[in-house]
Amino acid sequence: MSARVHLVNPSHVAFGVAVITPRWLYVLAAATGTEWGDPIIVDESLEMIDETTIKSGDVVGIGIHTGNARRGYEIGKIARERGAWVVYGGIHATLFPEEVLQHGSAHAVVKGDGDLVWKDIVRDCFAGKPQTLYDGGRVSGENFKSARWDLLPKDRYMWASVQTVRGCPKHCSFCSVWRTDGQEPRQRGVDRVVQEIVDLRRLGFRFIALADDNFYPVSLEDLAMARRRKDKTRLHELEELRQERFELMELLAQLPEDMIFFTQITMEAAEDPDFLEAMRKARIKGALVGVESVTEEGLKEVYKGFNLAGDALVDRLQAFRHHGVHVLGSFIFGLPSDREDTFKATVDLAQKANVTFAQFVLLTPFPGTLDFEKWAAEPEHQNNKIDGVPVTQHWLIPQHKRPKLYTPHPTMSIEEIRVRTQEAWDRFYSWKNVWERAHVVKSFKARFAFVMISKLYRQMYANTGIATDSARVARSARYARWIATAVRRIFVAQPMPDLQYPVRARTERVA
Repeated sequence: MSARVHLVNPSHVAFGVAVITPRWLYVLAAATGTEWGDPIIVDESLEMIDETTIKSGDVVGIGIHTGNARRGYEIGKIARERGAWVVYGGIHATLFPEEVLQHGSAHAVVKGDGDLVWKDIVRDCFAGKPQTLYDGGRVSGENFKSARWDLLPKDRYMWASVQTVRGCPKHCSFCSVWRTDGQEPRQRGVDRVVQEIVDLRRLGFRFIALADDNFYPVSLEDLAMARRRKDKTRLHELEELRQERFELMELLAQLPEDMIFFTQITMEAAEDPDFLEAMRKARIKGALVGVESVTEEGLKEVYKGFNLAGDALVDRLQAFRHHGVHVLGSFIFGLPSDREDTFKATVDLAQKANVTFAQFVLLTPFPGTLDFEKWAAEPEHQNNKIDGVPVTQHWLIPQHKRPKLYTPHPTMSIEEIRVRTQEAWDRFYSWKNVWERAHVVKSFKARFAFVMISKLYRQMYANTGIATDSARVARSARYARWIATAVRRIFVAQPMPDLQYPVRARTERVA
């Protein structure tokens, strides 16, 4: 049998069913082409890899972020021992190519985007002469590959994903996106985005995640600043980007009424009623909003001064709900300014602001961020080791031994912060509170789905992420697998193979 291409998404926990498709797998499948047959796709968040499928001479592409890098290295070692060519890509490989070569049994590492360079890498491997390092750079929006959704396994994903823009103009200290994907938004052509969404609805997907770094790349403040310049070139560029956002949403509004979209967006969009109204008409009914902290001190610590705190924050979050956009609020615990009452105050504010979903994450220094650089430079952290591994390389520490927090807090112990964070999850996702929030939808079926997805979200992201007891993690994974299998049926729809592309009518809009 001829050699094959494998694309692997590593995970240390498998749930059987996943919420959102890992888009990069299917984008690289498209980039591979068909010269060597269809790639073999493995998403370990569904099931762990069967190493016997890897043959000598195969090419194994492994995409890693910091959280799954260690598992990715384990897979790379297995693949190389079986005689395969091993290639890594993804954000972690972009940041640490030398580490990947050292720990991942890699023949080659790809930095940056893989849309254009991946096929050349595969060809080099099959020719027996891969380069050690490839630089895919930052490809322009018109060169983003559409995914090979025809390769999706059946009945495994609730939501599909489509990307419309890469890059984020912000500079949050805890985020690496603006440093790896750039601060200049690279926006994909409207027609190609919508065509991919139409293709997915034809397959039966009606829930679509717009998997963008920031769906709101041009704020009103950005426009105001550009207008103050004598040279209006930048203003015209921003106005064009903004106009394309509205054109996209106008086309989404024409798609079948059962389609629902979810995205990631900055808080500033709450000040833009025209944009929020366009989101409402386009049925973009959910958005991940990085709130991070409910205090002014906390926001300053993460370089997020453009967010608000207190009652002003409540008003901003409620602005999304007024336009039919449900917020998944993201909050960080473990900031130096946090106190014992911060946890309760955060949950109280989330409920007061009518946040539909929430995630409470522990402050973690991720590579590529300003926070990480500052933290890793301190000798006390460089000298702190677990199993001989410095905590400044915490992703190389075995999963069950990794700390939950990496920086001592001035007033609380690390265990106290972890426990209080778990309590915040428990309180926000209590049966009583979830059922009360379920009344945002009308039918009993929809409320049942809301409750189940709320519980699933908590199981996947709280119990398997914050718990220190490995037995509890295993139980939570099994519970999540059961819930996910039942819930998935609620999200799918009958395929619409004859669905046509919506009529495009460009409208002029004053920014």
